Amino acid sequence: MNQTFESGDLIRCRWGGKDFSGVYVTERDGSIVVKLSNGYNIGIPLSVCSIEQKSEDTNIIVKTIEQDKSLPVLSIISTGGTIASRIDYRTGAVTSQFDAEDIVRTIPGLAGIAQYRARRLYNILSENMTPSIWQELAREIYDEIKDGTYGVIVTHGTDTLAYSASAVSFMLDSPVPIVFVGSQRSADRPSSDNVMNALCSAKACVSHLGEVAVVMHSGSSDDRCSIHRATRVRKMHTSRRDAFQTISGEPLGHIEYPSLEVSLNPHTQHRNSKELSLNDKMDKNCALLYFYPGMDPSVIKRYEDCHGLVIAGTGLGHVNSGLIREIGHFIGNGGEVVMTSQCLHGRVCDRVYDTGRDLLLSGVIEGEEMLPETALVKLMWVLGNANGHEEVRSLMQSNLKGEFRMRSFYGL
Repeated sequence: MNQTFESGDLIRCRWGGKDFSGVYVTERDGSIVVKLSNGYNIGIPLSVCSIEQKSEDTNIIVKTIEQDKSLPVLSIISTGGTIASRIDYRTGAVTSQFDAEDIVRTIPGLAGIAQYRARRLYNILSENMTPSIWQELAREIYDEIKDGTYGVIVTHGTDTLAYSASAVSFMLDSPVPIVFVGSQRSADRPSSDNVMNALCSAKACVSHLGEVAVVMHSGSSDDRCSIHRATRVRKMHTSRRDAFQTISGEPLGHIEYPSLEVSLNPHTQHRNSKELSLNDKMDKNCALLYFYPGMDPSVIKRYEDCHGLVIAGTGLGHVNSGLIREIGHFIGNGGEVVMTSQCLHGRVCDRVYDTGRDLLLSGVIEGEEMLPETALVKLMWVLGNANGHEEVRSLMQSNLKGEFRMRSFYGL
C-alpha cells in the first residue's frame, strides 16, 4: 500500500529482523531518512515502513519533561545557534528552530543531572548578535540567579560565542556558574557534538565552578570537554568540534565523557566566592581594527565618531609610523585607543622599539595579553563606566575577570 509520509510523522519500520521507530525526515531515491530517538539518522527502504502516528496527531518533540524534584534547578537561556538547529532538508542549510525546552527534550540525559527551567530569549545565528543583546542577556541571567537558580546554561552560536561570554563576564558578578555552550554540527548530523556538549555544560553548572565559562569539546573524540574562562577563549577552527581553545594559559578544567566527572584547576573561581551584582552599562560606539602593511592613515579618520578603538597590531603591538599621528589626533579629540597583538599568544610591550614608544607618547593604552575581541568588549564596558582617560587606562590595565595574567610564562 502506498503511503504518503510527511515531516514529523512518527513511523515504524522492520528491517533485518529488527524494529525501528522514529520521526520521518525526508525521502531520497526510494528510501526514507528516519531520525531515531538517539539523535542519529538512518536510511531505510520505504516499503518496510508504516505510519504509527501522523504529525498532526502527536507532538512527539514537545512531550512533557519528567523532572526529578530532588535535583538542583538549572536555567537554560537559548539564543539560537547550531546547538538549537536542524537541517532544512529542502535546502540542505542549517536553520535555528529549537527553543530551550526542545533542547531538554531531545537530550534525555539532561534530566538525570538537574531540573530545568528554560526560556528562549532569541532564536538567531550568532553573527546577528549585538551589544544590546549582550546587555539583555546579562539582565536575564541576573534575574534567573536572583530567582534562585543553581546555575545558568546559555546556548549560543559558536561564531561569536566568545564575544557574548566575555561581555556577560564583565557585566555580571555571579555566585553560581554561567556556562555558554554551542555546537559545531547540528543535531541531525551523525557527527553532532550537541549531546555531549550539552551534558557536559549541565554537569559544569552543578559543580563548584563559580564564574562565566565556555564548555566545548576538548578533542576530536567524544571523550572530554574543556571548561574555558570566558575572557580567554577563542574559536580557532571553522568546523572542528574542538575549535575552542584557551589562549595563553590552561582551561579552567575538564569534564570526562561519558562519566561526566568534573575536575577544576586551582586558578578557577569557585561557587559562592562572589556576591551577585549587575553593571550592564556599555558604550557601544567602539571598533576593532586589524592593522596590515600599507594601511592608509586615513582609515583612522573614518572612525573619528567612535569613542574607542582596539587595534590588533603586529608583534609586540605595532603599526606603521604613518598611523601614529592620526592615532594621536583621535586620542587628542577624546577617543581611547587600546593596542593588542595579532599574535594572540604573548604580551603587548610598546617599550622595545621606537614605534611602540611613539605610540605610548601618543596616548595608546597597552592591552597586556588580552585577545583583541576581549579587549573590544572590555573597552565598551569600561567606557560605559569610567570617568576620564586615567580611569579608563587604569581599568583597561587591571585584570578584572581573568582576561590576562599579571605575569607571562614562556610557552603558555
